[in-house]
Amino acid sequence: MSTKMTDKRLLVGKLAFRATDGLVLVTLAFITLLTILFNRHVEGWGLLALKNLGAGLVYLAALYFGERSTKKVRRFFLRMAGVLFIFTYINLAVNKLQLIIYNRWLDESVLSMEKALFGVQPTLWLQQFISRPLTEWLFFSYVFYLILYPALCGLVFFRKGEQAAEDCLFSLGLSNVICDLGFLLYPVAGPLAHMGKQYTVPLDGYVWTYLGEYLRTHWQFVGGTIPSPHCSNATVMWLMAYRYHRSSFWILSPIFLSLYLSTVYCRYHYVTDSVVGVAAALLVWAIAPACKNIWDRAVERQAIRWRGTRT
Repeated sequence: MSTKMTDKRLLVGKLAFRATDGLVLVTLAFITLLTILFNRHVEGWGLLALKNLGAGLVYLAALYFGERSTKKVRRFFLRMAGVLFIFTYINLAVNKLQLIIYNRWLDESVLSMEKALFGVQPTLWLQQFISRPLTEWLFFSYVFYLILYPALCGLVFFRKGEQAAEDCLFSLGLSNVICDLGFLLYPVAGPLAHMGKQYTVPLDGYVWTYLGEYLRTHWQFVGGTIPSPHCSNATVMWLMAYRYHRSSFWILSPIFLSLYLSTVYCRYHYVTDSVVGVAAALLVWAIAPACKNIWDRAVERQAIRWRGTRT
């Protein structure tokens, strides 16, 4: 796959939108449209639509000030903060929309398939291997992902330049969008929500285990499982490390490989969720260049029309 990068921007007033920005705004508009169309199935739909608008304005403000910053560090910080904020917000907003199509969770179909394939339920079967050191390491790999997201993009930005960082941000954004759509198309509550009482061995650990459980309790919601965003985004980051900073790819490999296991061991996901998450990342890797080419052509058409109106 070609790694040639472009940085074509769509000019709208005083704002210059890149492909990542287009992805953000189209996604936000789409979930707002779904919120309105399926309002009978969305609790507090009016407030959610207003929050979507507010989140969009915050994102545009970060974009505006970031574009006008002359300092490289500040420009990256505003760019990264804006993108992280908006995709985190969209993920939380989609929580309210998960049951608009089926109006029920589909865990039993996943459990039946995994039972037929493995003969056991993997998340329950793994209980025999639970230990404090293993639990702590796997929670570390799961939580450390949150640090790697901005850290890897920052490394690419300062080592390879702004266009390479945009490649990372766009691909991670596309990964998030695919996962969010998956939550709507195949809503699954997740292991703890669906069969939490079947677990008989506690996940005891230390600092990272505490952080992982804190995030589960205070930031994560029921559902949001297929595809696994952790597995999808982590795979995209791993591939980006291979593309732009090969030594990081090898250094981080044990963490990324452990992360895949952690999603099931730590009872965040079924095996199916994680496998589909990796598949979603590979899909992103395959289609991201074509998506960016579509954006580039749209920008070029706008530039031609703009020049035509000037002549």
